[in-house]
Amino acid sequence: MFYFCAMPRTLSAPVTVAFDYTRSTGPVLGRFLAGLRDGVVMGGRTSEGKVVVPPPEFDPVTHAALEDFVEVADTGTVTSWTWVPEPVNGQPLDRPFAFALVTLDGADAPLLHALDVDSPADVETGLRVRVRWRAERTGDITDIECFEPLPEGESGSTVQARETVDPVTGIVVPIELDYLYAASPEESLFYTSLSEGKLVGQRCPSCGKVYIPPRSACPADGTPTAEEVELPDTGTVTTFCVVNVPFLGQRITPPYVSAYILLDGADIAFLHLILDIPAEEVRMGMRVKAVWKPREEWGTTIENISHFAPTGEPDADYESYRVHL
Repeated sequence: MFYFCAMPRTLSAPVTVAFDYTRSTGPVLGRFLAGLRDGVVMGGRTSEGKVVVPPPEFDPVTHAALEDFVEVADTGTVTSWTWVPEPVNGQPLDRPFAFALVTLDGADAPLLHALDVDSPADVETGLRVRVRWRAERTGDITDIECFEPLPEGESGSTVQARETVDPVTGIVVPIELDYLYAASPEESLFYTSLSEGKLVGQRCPSCGKVYIPPRSACPADGTPTAEEVELPDTGTVTTFCVVNVPFLGQRITPPYVSAYILLDGADIAFLHLILDIPAEEVRMGMRVKAVWKPREEWGTTIENISHFAPTGEPDADYESYRVHL
């Protein structure tokens, strides 16, 4: 079945890609982070006699492993800065602040961190500052909450340092990217049709292949696609994998199956879940049908289809889908 209609409005949506990155610290960075946890700032002395914070793992001149560690003060001097009028998610402070390069007393190279001041008028090169320590410290750069202007007449630390008894050997760093995804006109057609309970692809006028989701040009011969094709919500499992490993944010308890499904009338398979059947019984050639969520839960998303489930029909003949593997 096919039909023609005007292209729908182009859709867009905010997208967040996030995960926790776990890494080992090694003896040098681990010592620096253990120091932060314990309320002290550790630097490393290079072969030229300069103290660098954080300490580098290898000497920048001799390339030898750095072994000379030096405790520096938690007070210092602003050497350069820039104002952040609109902080974004994940930055050290949730209000306007400055990022500053601060050369701590006893160090020869500056450390970059946030500086908590009310306005750009309150910061200047040469400003004396001190570390504001986080109340609960775990061995992370965020143990330094930020820098703050050093009150006149004060010079000491505001935290009671403690003896290091165990090293920091690993850290978990949250990684997050926020962006606005703008769908192409063809993708917009696909997602808008899903909000109406339809699966719509496009046919290449040259080779006759039907692609879903639709694309602006046929990948086989480059011909622009224009003819819209409404496909049924039944199809055939071509290839699949059984998911046995749990992961952060997983919504379904393993094991379950993620499969490529070739919809009847399509020439390319798309990925979705196979449920309502034991994972070990899913097979190539199995006939399946979409299980739609209740209509009131529909949006412009493939998640309108909860999953695919077996139809109970005989398996498709291998020859009918072998070129789509």
